[in-house]
Amino acid sequence: MAQAARRRLGPARRARVDRLVSCHRRRRVGAGEKGGGLTGPSPVDRGKSGSKIHALSDRNGLPLSVGVSAANTHDSRCLESLVQAIPAVKSRRGPRRRHPDKLHADKGYDYPHLRRMLRTRGIRPRIARRGIESPNRLGRHRWVIERTFAWLTGYRRLTIRYERSASLYCAFVTLAAALTCHNRYLKLTT
Repeated sequence: MAQAARRRLGPARRARVDRLVSCHRRRRVGAGEKGGGLTGPSPVDRGKSGSKIHALSDRNGLPLSVGVSAANTHDSRCLESLVQAIPAVKSRRGPRRRHPDKLHADKGYDYPHLRRMLRTRGIRPRIARRGIESPNRLGRHRWVIERTFAWLTGYRRLTIRYERSASLYCAFVTLAAALTCHNRYLKLTT
């Protein structure tokens, strides 16, 4: 009877030890799936995971420093690192300037600790106050940074985040800022 049962069932199945990758109950995020470092649920896009580009520019819209954070990170948390990343500017006379004279920002940056940080660095804050100033007044200066973001997102690689690695995406944003400055320089010299 035992021999008949073995013939009907066939050989015993092997446990999947011959696979290259061990099987897990929970599938890992693959190369074609979205996600990665510096992503988070977007508060304005139905909670989809995404990233946010932060930038500081000069009066002409050239990016001085850029950064990337998760979409759910508040803008005010990235301001200090952006200000620290501003490179030295060569002036006509005297030593190199390490900071701009003033910084224009919208109501998202209206916090006392950010104003103190800017003043200790010798930068006059021109930040719209929440509940006091109308958004129309800031519009005279806001178009400059909006144009900078339009220049950065003009590079197709940055409109949708394809890179899973956060360092690669930051590198592409920095490269786009450098190319923007280079293109602007070529336009002014020719």
